[in-house]
Formats: sequence, structure tokens, C-alpha cells
Amino acid sequence: MKLEIELIQARLRAPFVTARTSLKARRLGLVRLHAADGTIGYGEAAPLDGYDAASLDDVLAALEDCREPLAQSDGENREELLAECARRAVLPHATAAIDLALWDLAGRRAATPVWRLLGAQAAPAVEVNATIAAPDRSGAVAEAATAREAGFRTLKLKVGTGDDAGRVAAVRAFAGPQMQIRLDANGAWSVDEATAALRTLAPAGVELCEEPVSGVERTAELQATTDVPIAIDETTQQPGALDRRVCDAVCLKIARGGGITGVIDQARRARAAGYEVYLASTLDGPLGIAAALHAAAAIKPDRPCGLATLGAFEDRQDPLPATHGRIGTPAGPGLGDGLLGWYG
Repeated sequence: MKLEIELIQARLRAPFVTARTSLKARRLGLVRLHAADGTIGYGEAAPLDGYDAASLDDVLAALEDCREPLAQSDGENREELLAECARRAVLPHATAAIDLALWDLAGRRAATPVWRLLGAQAAPAVEVNATIAAPDRSGAVAEAATAREAGFRTLKLKVGTGDDAGRVAAVRAFAGPQMQIRLDANGAWSVDEATAALRTLAPAGVELCEEPVSGVERTAELQATTDVPIAIDETTQQPGALDRRVCDAVCLKIARGGGITGVIDQARRARAAGYEVYLASTLDGPLGIAAALHAAAAIKPDRPCGLATLGAFEDRQDPLPATHGRIGTPAGPGLGDGLLGWYG
């Protein structure tokens, strides 16, 4: 198979602000695997600048190391080929790009969706949260109003960025008691800071807080001090993080989890340890979101997933919009039809 990579730059409607970074545009790598029979499988390399340890340039270099085994294969030996690419590329984001393209190729050859190849009996629409990106109170309330009108039942707010208590209180007052509010600190706090912050924010009603601190041991220490449910996110990449339960839930991501294959394995390990599992996006493109939806059919997430992020991009129509707070798996073979136009 021939490997082809195209660089994509997608502008955001507004800066995406977290405790770690502020982004105005998203860089992605669109991967194509051209098989000798004319079938093409599509994947996506999606490390997030300022968030992931690896840059897109690192991942593209890692993908170059996969050209030789890919050229010697027709894609039928998917598991063996993926293992060899993972060994050579090392970076999970590169493995994820190849994994998505191989699943897409297999589905297109079989004229069937990936979720069926994964052994799922059906692909129900996945409940998702709306992400509130505005760093100020009035902007957060406006975004919450739009999300409520669109039928979302869970809102996610970034914290550790300033005026956390004011924004959370304003959103809760507007959203009403039925709306779930999820927080994400991106590991910005120490254990003492997180304990104090969650004590202040808890009265507003918090569904859970993602990555309030960074690291397995710090998370375990914090969990013992608070009644607010905690999920690990970035910490899932640390050795052993999924093999013993240190908090309530894990947030898994296609791009840094090694693709569909890797995330399904991570979910199996996490559940065996006693975690709840849900999926999310790091501002992935449609192929990454579609891959998560297919994986969700097999994983059956325990909580709303953070996959409604394509609306954050400027001048690109969302091919996977949420309806009443849920996103359906795309129709068609492989990862689905109607996804590639987004990439231009």
C-alpha cells in the first residue's frame, strides 16, 4: 500500500482556552492508504499543539517509519501490520492514524461500517456534552444558552483559567438544576489547590472534574479529600494508570490512545480495574470523531462523551452534528461517508 499524508490547517471560530494553552487554529495530518485493488483507507494524525507531548511534526516523522511495512502489505493482515507500525512509529498518535486508515480500508472492502467489524450489534447515537469555551461569564452563559436550546444535557467548562467560581455559578444559574456540569482543569492544580477549588465549586453541582491534578498518585491523594467524582484524562498515558482504580472514571481519546484498536483495549483494562469509561476529542477532525463513535458502539460509554467539537471550526460545515445532545454514527462503509469534504 502507498502512504500519502496531507497537512490540514483548520481555523477555530474563537480561541480555545485551557489551563495549558490557547489555540486559534488546529493542525492535522490527513492520511491515505492506497491499496493495489484501488481501495483507499483514510485516517487522521491529530496531536494537539501545547497539549500532547508529541507535535504534529514528530508524528509525521514517525509515520515515515511506517512506509516500508505498509508498502509490503495489502492491508489484509491488519493486526500484524498495525503491531509492526506501532513498533516502528512508537508515538501512539502515529499508530492511531494508521489504525483508522486500516479500519476504514477494511470496512470499505467489506462494504460494511467499522462498528459492525468491531462486533457491535448496533450503533446507537452517543450522548455527548457541549463544551463551553468562553473564558468570561457572559460568554459562558451565552454558549450555555445555545447548548440548552440544542438539547444538550451536559455542559463542560474549562477551569484553572481564572474566575472559575464566577463562570460556574453563572452557568449553573442560567442552565438550571437539571443540566449536568462537568469541569476540566487539564492538570492545572496541585492537590491542595484542587481540594480548595473543588470545595468552592461543588455547591454548584458538579457531575465530575477531569484531570484536576496530574499523575496517578496525586489523583489518588485528591480523591480521598473530595466527594466530587474525578476522571483521569492526560494521566491515562502514565504507566499503570488504567490497571488500578485511583478515581471514578477515565476519559479516553482516539488520537493519543492508538486509534480504535488502542482505545477499545484501554477501555477493557480500565473497566477491569473498576473505572467508568467515556470518550472525548482533542479538537479532532471528522475522521477522528467518526472513529470514536464507531468505538463507542463496542465500548458502550458510561457517561456523556466529549465528541461534539466540530462546531468549533471556522468555515467548515460539521458533518457530524449533535441532535438533542446525541451524535449518530455516520452511515456508509468504513468510517462513514460524507467526512472527507471537511478537509478541503
